[in-house]
Amino acid sequence: MGDDQTFRIVLAIGVLAILPIAIYRRVRSQQTGESLDRWQEGPFILFTLRPLGIAAMLSVLAFVINPAWMAWSSVPLPAWLRWIGVVLGAIGGALLVWTLKHLGENLTDTVVTRQKHTMIMTGPYAYVRHPFYVSAALAFLANSLVMANWFVFVTGGLAFALLVLRCRTEEAKLIERFGDAYRDYMRRTGRFVPRVGVKP
Repeated sequence: MGDDQTFRIVLAIGVLAILPIAIYRRVRSQQTGESLDRWQEGPFILFTLRPLGIAAMLSVLAFVINPAWMAWSSVPLPAWLRWIGVVLGAIGGALLVWTLKHLGENLTDTVVTRQKHTMIMTGPYAYVRHPFYVSAALAFLANSLVMANWFVFVTGGLAFALLVLRCRTEEAKLIERFGDAYRDYMRRTGRFVPRVGVKP
């Protein structure tokens, strides 16, 4: 069995382990029936972030179905580096599941908060303000390494850069909603990396 076939199986196992959990959490969060104003994140983010994310995800699915479909953007990587991608993917997947568990019905795909939105400071949120985005970054990097594919790296990297840009608007909305409580939370936690020497 060639390297691509081995990593195709590993990637398929990862997708089958994480995707149902993510879909379940997304569906549960939609049960409020609220209409969310996605325009508040700005037209640039609105029309670029999702297409890039979808392109990266479709590339992963294409590789899982048939690695030859993504051969046009493959790069030669040693097997050990691709296995590092597997480890990063497992860490990112575990972080995503942990994040979704604590986020609960607060989950949205935009910067707008729900009517009954609560301020989450448990689980990974005790250490960083945006663990969902950290797990996304790990997934993009892991998938590009496992697939040995520059297209997934570029689209994933651009999608993460847009998430970083969107954070400013998202945090402004959270300050608007929670005021000084969120400002204090920002002082205690890092955006993507825990603050050194600060107790959660």
